[in-house]
Amino acid sequence: MSEPIRNSRQVTDTAPTPQNTPANNAPISSKAQAPGVASIKEEDFNTAAAASIFAQNPRLISMMENKLSGLIGQSSGYVESLPAPVRRRVAGLKGIQKEHSKLEAEFQAEVLQLETKFFAKFTPLYERRSKIVNGGSEPTDADVEAGEADEEEDDEEAIAAKAEADKNAGEDAADLKGIPEFWLSAMKNSSLAETITDRDEEALKSLVDIRMEYLDRPGFRLIFEFAENAFFDNKLLTKTYFYQEENGYGGDFIYDHAEGDSIAWKPSQDLTVKVESKRQRNKNTKQTRIVKKTIPTPSFFDFFNPAKPPAEEDEEEEIDEDLEAKLELDYQLGEDIKEKLIPRAIDWFTGEALQFEQGIDDFDEDDFDEDDEDDFDGEEDDEDEEDDEEDAGGKKEATECKQS
Repeated sequence: MSEPIRNSRQVTDTAPTPQNTPANNAPISSKAQAPGVASIKEEDFNTAAAASIFAQNPRLISMMENKLSGLIGQSSGYVESLPAPVRRRVAGLKGIQKEHSKLEAEFQAEVLQLETKFFAKFTPLYERRSKIVNGGSEPTDADVEAGEADEEEDDEEAIAAKAEADKNAGEDAADLKGIPEFWLSAMKNSSLAETITDRDEEALKSLVDIRMEYLDRPGFRLIFEFAENAFFDNKLLTKTYFYQEENGYGGDFIYDHAEGDSIAWKPSQDLTVKVESKRQRNKNTKQTRIVKKTIPTPSFFDFFNPAKPPAEEDEEEEIDEDLEAKLELDYQLGEDIKEKLIPRAIDWFTGEALQFEQGIDDFDEDDFDEDDEDDFDGEEDDEDEEDDEEDAGGKKEATECKQS
């Protein structure tokens, strides 16, 4: 199977948010070594004793981290100490850098226009996919032939598995429409898997389609379409990601915030909470009663109730690490759905996309020269063999379709 086309804009592990991405150009810090005094001698320091001191006083560590974080971006005084003609040249380079940043912003704007243009071409393909998945139509012979051309020749196990599946299907297979649990299976093979609980799966079995659309301003909207189900009344659940109007350092768009639809849960079917019953006894009458308490519980559907970024007046205060982590995860999941899951849903359904996510690509041993083998000793070879065994196990598991 050919490798998927990579998106030109790579998604980083850390999401660009207003809290970790400056809107203005970052201050220039010189990499040159500042003059030092060579005659200063440092006394011997007992590192074990220092570690013990820090371990016994976590507040001291926190205080030092806060002090160090406050130094980020501050001038060391080196540039200011340069002669006036040199400082003038430094200022000139900063001016040139501003022109570069303007061009980078134009580049990102044109990339967005190009994405929007090609998205209009992708849309008919997504519509054909949706009809096939939901039993509205069948693929053409040409579609099937093109899809089978990329498949490797089945081994004996695969052939036997297909024969057994056809045998067990019987006459009911002729009446089976579409591809059952297509989107649930695709999601469970993607980065969304960790957010899906066993309770969520029953609701996600009714997921009909996942699609997206661009906004008139920088941002996009994810659309989840559901069939009639026992959990909520919504036919559509949407989540909209907004970017800041001003580009960040390097011209990239900066994630600002997200807004999700409110879910109209049916009575006693809210998957984001659970009800705990507790028995209480009256001290005077000795009578008992059952008190029910509703508490939040992790669910995929929390995705539609994202964390709120801090208000502008609170941004100067210390950023809550848990909130920052939630914002980054929320942004990353949205980008994964937009850039990976929707464009290559069939590869996530079959599990083939995992091979490219994990970098498990087949290679030819002839690509390695014999001379290269001399660069490794026996211990490293043993480690490589263990890694190969783990990779092979992961690859076998990835190619299996995960259905509940």
